[in-house]
Amino acid sequence: MNIQELVKNKQCTVVDVRSLEEFQGGHVVESINIPLQDIPNQIEVLKKAKKPLILCCASGNRSGQAQKFLTAQGLECYNGGSWMDIN
Repeated sequence: MNIQELVKNKQCTVVDVRSLEEFQGGHVVESINIPLQDIPNQIEVLKKAKKPLILCCASGNRSGQAQKFLTAQGLECYNGGSWMDIN
């Protein structure tokens, strides 16, 4: 599984877990923004999104936290690390 290929071929949903302000400063094209603290409240939205979910943030720390939480909820997701690496 290659995250960049999944993104390039639009075979996933990229979820940016940074704050709205960070997201507005730059993000992966067609990604959605759900800040880390809002992830628990958006489970139903994420269950309906195209799988797998590729999670990203500034460094990979917040996306790693989100990945662990969402995996425990039964969702197929991966920590993509920094949004700039995915981009």
